[in-house]
Amino acid sequence: MANAASGMAVNDECKLKFLELKTRRNHRFIIFKIENQEVVVEKAGSPEATYEDFTSSMPADECRYAVFDLDFTTDENCQKSKIFFIAWSPDTSKVRSKMVYASSKDRFKRELDGIQVELQATDPSEMSFDIVKARAL
Repeated sequence: MANAASGMAVNDECKLKFLELKTRRNHRFIIFKIENQEVVVEKAGSPEATYEDFTSSMPADECRYAVFDLDFTTDENCQKSKIFFIAWSPDTSKVRSKMVYASSKDRFKRELDGIQVELQATDPSEMSFDIVKARAL
């Protein structure tokens, strides 16, 4: 279960919540954090939550992983949905934290089967709704 490179385990609740988001759409977003060498669920947003609710739930100076289920309409007027994986690593966070999150990201992302778009952000402007929507299309 643990990643040899970073020694990071992934709590089963992470996979369970992600599965609920992907299949039953019980959550709009999930924020994960690393705690005691394990990735755990920090917060899950209700299906009615907005992108603004999601971004305001992200800590300003700590790293996090997150998934967001984006519903959007294409130029052809088709309703679509894409699941984003966001690696949040603000410039103001501690160097050690950034290193731990960076070294564990790929291993954690592999646990979440069904991610369609990945986004790396170091400040809020890099994960603005306009950027996310542009990446979805």
